[in-house]
Amino acid sequence: MWRIGIDIGGTFTDVAIVDEATGKLGIAKTATTPQDFGQGVLNGLRDAIAEYGVAPNEVGLLSHATTIVTNALLEEKGVKAALITTRGFRDVLELRRSARADLYDLFQDPPAVLVPRSSRFEVTERISAQGDVVTPLALDEVDALIERIKAEKYEAVAVTLLFSFLNSDHERALGERIRAALPDMPVFLSCEVLPEVQEFERTSTTAVCAYVGPLLKSYLARLEEATRQLGLPRLHVMASAGGVVDVKEALRMPAAIVESGPAAGVIAAIVAGKQIGETTLLSFDMGGTTAKACLIKDSEVETTSDYEVGGQGNQNRWLHGTGHPVRVPVIDLAEVSAGGGSIAWVDPAGALRVGPASAGAEPGPVCYGRGGTRPTVTDANLVLGYLDQSSLLGGRMSIDSGAATKAFDTHIGKTLGLGATEAAAAVIDIVNNAMAEALRIVSVERGHDPRDFGLMAFGGAGPLHAAALADELDIPEVIVPPIPGGFSALGLVGADIRRDYSRTLYAALDRIDHDQLEAVWAEMERDADDMLEQAGIAAADRQYNRSAGLRYARQAYELNVSTADAKVTAATIAGLTRDFHSKHQQTYGHHNPSEPVQLVTLRLTAIGKLPDLEFSQRSVDGGASLKGRRKAWFRATGFVDCDIHERGRIAHDDVVMGPAVIESFDSTIVVPPNWKARATKEGFVRMERKS
Repeated sequence: MWRIGIDIGGTFTDVAIVDEATGKLGIAKTATTPQDFGQGVLNGLRDAIAEYGVAPNEVGLLSHATTIVTNALLEEKGVKAALITTRGFRDVLELRRSARADLYDLFQDPPAVLVPRSSRFEVTERISAQGDVVTPLALDEVDALIERIKAEKYEAVAVTLLFSFLNSDHERALGERIRAALPDMPVFLSCEVLPEVQEFERTSTTAVCAYVGPLLKSYLARLEEATRQLGLPRLHVMASAGGVVDVKEALRMPAAIVESGPAAGVIAAIVAGKQIGETTLLSFDMGGTTAKACLIKDSEVETTSDYEVGGQGNQNRWLHGTGHPVRVPVIDLAEVSAGGGSIAWVDPAGALRVGPASAGAEPGPVCYGRGGTRPTVTDANLVLGYLDQSSLLGGRMSIDSGAATKAFDTHIGKTLGLGATEAAAAVIDIVNNAMAEALRIVSVERGHDPRDFGLMAFGGAGPLHAAALADELDIPEVIVPPIPGGFSALGLVGADIRRDYSRTLYAALDRIDHDQLEAVWAEMERDADDMLEQAGIAAADRQYNRSAGLRYARQAYELNVSTADAKVTAATIAGLTRDFHSKHQQTYGHHNPSEPVQLVTLRLTAIGKLPDLEFSQRSVDGGASLKGRRKAWFRATGFVDCDIHERGRIAHDDVVMGPAVIESFDSTIVVPPNWKARATKEGFVRMERKS
């Protein structure tokens, strides 16, 4: 059977295919269609099926990474949604947290509120902090609410009542009435979306689901129908935590797919790392609009629930209070606005900047000849000789080197008194510095030494910059996997079925009742069993990973600590306590073993295992890979003659000495003068410094 993965990027839409039996890889790249993302997906699917001779009835898995949720939030183009809260608490979205990006800026604006005050309604009821009913739900108010929702033509409803994570009776009763009266209306209850403590985050996550849910439903319905007409199997969607879910699960929790694409790339890096025996890696993904970094240790990645959609960061830390919180597991990665399409510009003070604005797919970099006028990182790589005018997409996409040079002269060089080459080199330095900081955030700031890791570099632009980043951080090896330009799409076919569950349970860890703890985890496992049963996962392929959100008393945020025990015992409690102290020491640089540990939230990750894959893009047994020479610029040498190699014709174990450039259909690898590269029989390129 074949597996197909579809990843929508800022510039290109990638469709990757893998033969389960042989590991054979293929990729089709087509321009992203921002006006209708689904059209680009279908174009890529048709190209891939035709080019590789894939019969639709031979496709066993079809997975998709979508940006529609993130785009709707960033562009504030969600639907008209209503929010129903406990009387007196309609303004929690505006009260938010006190976190500010700049403590000394009195005029900074908070993020826009997704549900304006006129669309926020109240209902009389009250649950206490112990989960007891203080004021019964006023059911006589519900009919008037329903009539108003209908009259004002809302497209979705979010319901967040006080302490519903402890006692959901009122919230469920209200939801049942609305669903019965408005059967076509998407209704999101916080007790179903996020049964956890922290009122603002719970309300924000539920509101996000309502704000984007109808858009996601419409998009996936159209895409499902189109893929069904092509004869392909049912669609799956990549979630932010690194697993795929079916469409029904995605629509139940739209907030869970906000980082769909970046998660796919990390999963692909894990799969590829296992294949070559590298389980400790820094994943580096540079595409058209952003660059993402993630740390992989023992083939595992950390996930975080402390995430804000549309949030901002500088090069050293995440800035809280700048986006919309979604309390769902997201792979812990650092992201910077540094991609091939990032635009270079000079600010009013005369400083050279790169990004965050991107040329995207339309019009794209200047050299693409589609109407772009501002120089980008891709244009800089072309001016410096790293890219060839005739190699992109196998020569199917023409590149205009003269237009790129002129753009640097016009927009950068004249203002700063630099030639086009110097301006392009400065742009590359700025971008490399930003991406190196992202790698530091996920390594050094997490207590890890980057010198202990290999750098797995992918994305259309990742291999261009990887060696320079490795030099910056003293990383010993760079690994470029097969089809790096479509590598995130490969992660979609290498991921397992996954869903995360959580329940708040306040207690001192050393005083918790073991049976109570076991009962909550067991209940979540029963829910997970039902989900995996519906997904068609055999019992033998189901895996449940238990963890707990723990903190010291009086702390506001938790660390998630895992346990491998299948049943709760005294040893389980002791292990969680010990591991929490150790993780606190690694994360924050200090711990206090004498301080009591508080349990806040129990979590369960349910995984439906799919057959393991191996990626293979076999290199030739022998062949003439050298296809020419051209000059490329390096800071230590200036312009020097470089050998230009065709990646697919480098025999395995052949060594390419730098300075050199290795070209392929979907990406370009730069081998600086002090580096050398070796091709493996599986199609990986491994680079290290010359001894």
